[in-house]
Formats: sequence, structure tokens, C-alpha cells
Amino acid sequence: MKLRIALAFAGVALAAAGAGIYLSYWQASAIPFARAAKPKPMPELRFIDGANRALTLADFRGKVVLLNLWATWCAPCREEMPALDRLQAQLGGERFQVVALSVDQQGVPIARRFFSEIGIKTLPLYVDPSAKAAFTLDAAGLPATLLVDRAGREIGRHLGAVKWDSPEVLAQLRRAISAE
Repeated sequence: MKLRIALAFAGVALAAAGAGIYLSYWQASAIPFARAAKPKPMPELRFIDGANRALTLADFRGKVVLLNLWATWCAPCREEMPALDRLQAQLGGERFQVVALSVDQQGVPIARRFFSEIGIKTLPLYVDPSAKAAFTLDAAGLPATLLVDRAGREIGRHLGAVKWDSPEVLAQLRRAISAE
């Protein structure tokens, strides 16, 4: 009887390990957004830029926006921020914008210090010191990233860190930009 129980536990452990390896490989190499069946209206978001000017997501209409919610205390956010910076450097312009929105309640100073510490050069600084954006967008955790079309509608969502400048992700984003 003990042998059967031990074998059953070993089988479950092997299956769990295999599933974990498969999922970690799949997540690392997967394209982050599955296109939504129908674009979803976005709620109004209010935030400020690095100069404390008031903005809303509507200020970016006409561009495809990669809206990334992050915080300085979020380890996966810290890991993916340099890739977001490189993404903005490669694709940013009149048709595409990365809006990396800090939800740190300490506001602009802590986000600016973080950008300086990790060497962010291209991303503009955007902060929601009220931290309401995460709740407004029903973000289950951080980092949370939404792909927003030119009309301001959500067309994709991803929870977790991504290699935003990987060839697969760049190709998917280029397709989204040219389709809009």
C-alpha cells in the first residue's frame, strides 16, 4: 500500500514538473496577445506625465498604444522595463506609443529615480499616484499590459512580464500597427 501511494505521489510530481517546464517554455516564447474577438471600450484613465501635466488615455487616440501598468516594488516589472524602453525606441512614433504607467503612490519622484537607476532613456514618464488605474482596468496583478487600438479600444491583454523587444513580439506589434 505504501509503495502504491509513493508511486502515485511520484507520478503526480513528475506530471507537475513536466507541466511546469512546458508552461514556462510556452510563456517565454509565446506571443503575448491573442486578438480579442471584439474590441472592448476602455474606461477613462487619468494620470500625469513627468512634468506633472494631466493626461488621459484619450490623449493618445490615433496611435496604437501598449499600456503597461507597473510599480517600482514589482520584481517582474523591473525585469521587463528595459525591454519596454527598447520597444519604444524601435517602434515608437506617430503610429505607436508605449505608455508605461507607474501606479506607485509616491508619484513622479520614485518613478523618475527608478528610471534613472535602470537606465531608461526612451520611455516617457507617466504616473497614476492614485493607483486607481489597476482597479479601473481590472488588472489581476502587475505588470499588466493592454494593447489599445487607434480608436482607444482594448484589443489585447497580458498579465505578467514579457520580452517586449523579442522578434516574435515585435512582429506581432508591427502587424497590429499596420492593421489599424
